[in-house]
Amino acid sequence: MMSPKVLIALSLCALGAGVFPAGAATFVTVGDNGAPMVRVITGAASCPPIVVDGQKRDMTVRAPAATVPLRKTASSPALSKPSAFPVLTCEATLPPGTSRASVDGQALAPPPPVVNRIVVIGDTGCRIKGKTTQDCGPAGYPFAAIAARAAGWKPDLVLHVGDYLYRENPCPEGNKGCAGSPWGYGWDAWDADFFTPAAPLLRAAPWVFVRGNHENCNRAGQGWWRFMAPFPLLSGRTCDDPDQDATSDDSPVYAVPLGGGAQIVVMDLANTNEFQPLDPSSAKAAPVAAAYRALDTLSKNAAFTIATTHKPILGFSAEERNGTIWLRQGNIAVQSVFASINPGLMPPKVDVIFSGHYHAWEQVSFASDHPSQFIAGFSGTQEDILPLPETLAPGQTPAPGAIPGHFSYWIDGFGYMTLERRDTTHWDAKVWNVKGELVNHCTIDGRHSVCDKAQVH
Repeated sequence: MMSPKVLIALSLCALGAGVFPAGAATFVTVGDNGAPMVRVITGAASCPPIVVDGQKRDMTVRAPAATVPLRKTASSPALSKPSAFPVLTCEATLPPGTSRASVDGQALAPPPPVVNRIVVIGDTGCRIKGKTTQDCGPAGYPFAAIAARAAGWKPDLVLHVGDYLYRENPCPEGNKGCAGSPWGYGWDAWDADFFTPAAPLLRAAPWVFVRGNHENCNRAGQGWWRFMAPFPLLSGRTCDDPDQDATSDDSPVYAVPLGGGAQIVVMDLANTNEFQPLDPSSAKAAPVAAAYRALDTLSKNAAFTIATTHKPILGFSAEERNGTIWLRQGNIAVQSVFASINPGLMPPKVDVIFSGHYHAWEQVSFASDHPSQFIAGFSGTQEDILPLPETLAPGQTPAPGAIPGHFSYWIDGFGYMTLERRDTTHWDAKVWNVKGELVNHCTIDGRHSVCDKAQVH
């Protein structure tokens, strides 16, 4: 049995003074247009009350404790099991203009009106899938140390670019690196892979959670909808029933205001095969086209827009073919649909794209009129180790028409990234290792970016 644990999630609410009881953790989710919401996930039998501006209010149950029957997953039935959630998820919205709120006597306060300091992390779980296993001890899986270091930087906001749960299958017999680890898609795996190691950073600032392909319905989508998704949990939108996956694997695009004319626009586009184009008239392409139009509309409302989606649209990845390393272009599925709407690929008011998915750190800026792409999938999951070229060959591009101008990367190194605002369209982007040492420094100027080092060794 798990010990009772209370996890409090606040949309655009940060933890105020005081310390939560032993065994508890806090996290902040930022939803559509910053709508404030308090969630409580608890092993208790009922939801605690919330006090808003001196008035005690009841919270509603978002998801009751339950064990969800085994469904079709990305693994074979022999390596799958029902998802057990012995926790109650509660929530309550905070009215606009709320000045004070608390749960169990713990004060909750709004974040700064202008976000100036952002931590960016991604791909944070410990991989246990089939015969592919990672040492889940501190040396092989340093996410807890990264979370603690990043929390010490005192961010105003944390952006997680997706993929939280990697402990999908049982640890192979005799493997000491993952022996005894929980596995599957239930609460125990979520707790081990995310909530416990992330605890210091969860307490430090509000979070923007981007959905990764590991949170698709045939993987950890049930926990995504129970714990993290910044949308109502509705019947038919839970990932419990495979017949409803088409709906549950899609969610609306939304904007998170950062103040001072800047914003983050979040897209749920992880449920695509990035190596194959989509027929723009197909049902599979429809939500991708809708995401482009929403991104285009929302980006017109700000002076600086960071778009974020888990799979990189304009990044490079490496693969080995017959002993030779080749660079693959970005998300071909998304590119094919976006280009059918706009031959320039991205809406003209999008300045930067942040993604994960590749287990490395990467930056690409363009001589053509395309936004910079940053990849930050290097915060805990087993790293990619195929080397990328220090200098791109002429004609190498992540998308048709995109001409790289500056390219930088770091492989086989765990860490996190920080963004610090200089003004609305100028930001300092820094890359840090597990020890909190600076390994690269980039500057963002609107759609363009450049880094001190082309390659971190």
